Order: sequence, then C-alpha cells, then structure tokens
Amino acid sequence: MTQNTTTLKENQTTLTGNQQAFANALTTAFNTRLPLNEDEWTDYAPDENAAYNVQEAFTRLKKGEVGGYKVSLTSKETQDMFDSDEPLYGAEMRDRFLKAPANLNLKDLMEPLVEVEMCFRAKEDLTPDDTLEDLMNKTTVAPALEVPDSRFKDWFPSLSKYMVMSDGAVSGLVVYGDEFDTNKFGTVDALENVSATLYHDGENLKSGKSSEVLGNPLKSLQWLVNKLDSQGKRLLKDQRVSSGTFVLPPSLTKGEWHATFDNGLGTVNLNVK
Repeated sequence: MTQNTTTLKENQTTLTGNQQAFANALTTAFNTRLPLNEDEWTDYAPDENAAYNVQEAFTRLKKGEVGGYKVSLTSKETQDMFDSDEPLYGAEMRDRFLKAPANLNLKDLMEPLVEVEMCFRAKEDLTPDDTLEDLMNKTTVAPALEVPDSRFKDWFPSLSKYMVMSDGAVSGLVVYGDEFDTNKFGTVDALENVSATLYHDGENLKSGKSSEVLGNPLKSLQWLVNKLDSQGKRLLKDQRVSSGTFVLPPSLTKGEWHATFDNGLGTVNLNVK
C-alpha cells in the first residue's frame, strides 16, 4: 500500500496515499452513482482520524463550497446500530441545502433515506465558548427533511462507522422550510419538546420528538462546534447544520413527502419523481 502523504493545508493534517485513493473512489462513485463495496475499503480508514481525513479530501473533490454540516448518530438507537458512543458529522455542499418546496429525481441519488430534522443556520461564527443559550441566540432554525445517501451499496444499517465518516456521514442533501430566530422558543429547554410527523403521499408514516436528538437539538449543534474546533475548523456565519433525526428513517421513494412540526415551525415539503 502506498504511504506517500499530501498536506491538507487548512488544518495541517496529512493524507496517506491510501486515504487519497479512497477519497478518489468516493468521488467517482458520487459522480457516476456506481456504488463501492465496503469490504474493499475498510483498511483505508481504520480509525476516526483516517476517516475524517478521507472525508476532508472527498469534500474538497466535490464542486462548490461547503454550505454547512449534518450531524448523525444523535440517538442511542442509531449509535448502537453503528457501534458508536458519540455522534459523527459530515460536510454538506452549499448547493445540497434546498429551500422547500423542493423537487428531486430519484435517479440522481443512490440509496437514499429520509429523516425529520431541525436545521440551524449560524447568524455569526460559532465558537466552543458558546453556551446552549448563546447558540439559541446566534442561530435561526427551520423544519427540515434530510436525505442521507451513501456511496456504498446496501449501506443501511450495516455500514461500519468509519466508512460512514469517510463518506461524509452519508451526506446527501437537506430540504429546509421557513427559518425563524431560534430564540423565539424562549428557553433552551423548549427545544426539547418539538414534535414532528412524517407523511408520504398523505399517509402518516411515523412521528418523533426533538428530544431524540441528544436530548435537545442545540446539544447536537454544540457537539458539532466543539468537534470542528478540535480539528482546527470553525462553524461559520450562514452555514447550516442539519442536527439529527427525530425518527428512524425510511427509504426515500417517489411521491410527495412532507413533515409537519408543532411549536410554530410549520411544514417542509419534498416531491420525488
């Protein structure tokens, strides 16, 4: 295995030749929609450091700029599924955050799921010093449907944690609704009590609560800010964060999808052809 290194200039980590090859393969799969086989790549990202290095390189090979992040494994159920004791994150490109109502073509995706989430937008740069109350005051929030997708075949729920990390936390896209100042909730605790229901072609599929997201979606946002800081990165003004799913996600299929949220957050709509 080749072990030459490339410097990732922003955070001064190094990328092995194997990691670069893995990032290149993920990019090819992303562009062609021809999936990878997990067992051919597990040795290329055997730990968290390597996996996030691969993700960083994969992100740089995509077109455009980073528009924000998604946080995954924000419930005990999903952490247990992927043998993890904390969340993980993935970068999302700016053009993958879509304002609702949005239209998608299923053939442009690989093996997508659909998740019910809250999407935050930073009104200014966020820092590790920010308390939950600070984060509430420094962000907007919107109802969202996240569409995770993977460059690996048969990925859910069996893909290993480091493969998920490498693959941008199976980044796909995020559809978000109308934005509100998060502090309109009044208190941090109020964000624990948001309920949402997911519908497909008018059928009520499942409901969930924001408390599934690390107890409070603001804790997911705070986790991300601190994780990025530990890697020499910052969550910047106007970047968005899809903070974690309220429900175990079903597969995305053709038809009309929408989620309704209480607490005045409203509805987010997605049409899939």
